[in-house]
Amino acid sequence: MKHLLVISYYFPPSGGPGVQRVLKFVKYLREFEVRPVVLTVENGDFPVRDDSLMHEIPDDVRVYRSKIFEPYKLYRKLTGKPDDAPVDVNNIPKPGETRSLAETLAEFVRSNFFIPDARIGWLRYAVSLGEKIIHDEQIDCLYSSSPPYTSALIARALKRHTGLPWIAGFRDPWTGFLSTPTRYGLAKKIDAHLERSVYAECSRLEVAWRGIAKDFQKKYPDIDAAKIIHIENGFDDADIPKIAFPRNDKFTVCYTGSMYGKRSPEHFLAAVKRLVVEGKVDADNIELKFIGRFGSNIMPLFDEPTLKQSIVVKSYMPHSDSVLELLKSDALLLVVDDADGSDEIVPGKVYEYIGTSRPVITLAPEGAIATLIRETNAGTVAYFRSEAEIADAFLNYYNLFIARKPLWDGRSEVIQKYTRREASKKLASLVHDLTPLHINSLSR
Repeated sequence: MKHLLVISYYFPPSGGPGVQRVLKFVKYLREFEVRPVVLTVENGDFPVRDDSLMHEIPDDVRVYRSKIFEPYKLYRKLTGKPDDAPVDVNNIPKPGETRSLAETLAEFVRSNFFIPDARIGWLRYAVSLGEKIIHDEQIDCLYSSSPPYTSALIARALKRHTGLPWIAGFRDPWTGFLSTPTRYGLAKKIDAHLERSVYAECSRLEVAWRGIAKDFQKKYPDIDAAKIIHIENGFDDADIPKIAFPRNDKFTVCYTGSMYGKRSPEHFLAAVKRLVVEGKVDADNIELKFIGRFGSNIMPLFDEPTLKQSIVVKSYMPHSDSVLELLKSDALLLVVDDADGSDEIVPGKVYEYIGTSRPVITLAPEGAIATLIRETNAGTVAYFRSEAEIADAFLNYYNLFIARKPLWDGRSEVIQKYTRREASKKLASLVHDLTPLHINSLSR
């Protein structure tokens, strides 16, 4: 049995999509002779909390929680936001959107003084506790989950101190990504230096989607790309109960997750409105559910008069409840960010969507996510800026529903490749490959 130290800011009681990948690794790794030990934060300033996820942590998994300095309380004061306001849904503006002077100042501070991210105040506390964990738990290998990219810096320091092999895991790219701040001058150079050092010093770079690998290779072509390993996200069969729900009275389409900045339902709602105005869809026969957290630029879209009666908006709910909402729906909505490079993005949510056996109306450019949907035959891909294509996709499923015909035609044998257990098996194999002759820390 190998002992793996998992370093992750996002871990229960944190909620949201960022926690799922690591949580499922921790859940399944032991089936493949890898014992995970977790290093995370205490009292983290998470965008959302989901205390129900605490029950998914196996009883025999040790979780260590270190102190952290969180700057977002100061950010909220500077911008006049409530103390409990989630920062992430409003800190990425939509193109052309203006910001207040306070928000502009806060973003300047974030970009130039918190490098690589606002979690840098975790570094010294985590490294100190991490060294103790490595000794006490006989750790054989390190795994860091980013973002936040501070997690990778913690693992880098621990690798330098101990010589342990280190797998640097990335759910998103680092510099220049749509959710990272734009930096200039010295701040930009420091950020790039940190990114390069992580890529160069890690034993393996593990990425959740191939576009992350391409991003690293493009920036640093002199570093050996053979160290990059792609391990897809997936869905957990155990999260999807086998329940037969009664047929809906209305054709119900569900979206779960966050929407802000460049991820917007604007074109989807415009397409459905057109169908209603043209008399092809009856607004009384549809329900459009949006469940999650929505930025200030998104909420007004839900008040569009033609569709307002058909739109249901619910705030973030525990993960198990959101899965039930998916299962109660006839089709699911997936919206990819309208930004450069989004053709490579494959959010973890899409795998859970596919696992529910509900067709996915996918608003995306041609690219990785469109390929996945077509490979699994799990839905219809419409170009995310084409209201005509979106309308055709919606109308097709609407007409099937009205005619009481099946909507789902997915390829089950292909879909079963994309489970959290299979992803954990790949990570475990990587750990074993890196530690064949490693002597644990107590014997060092």
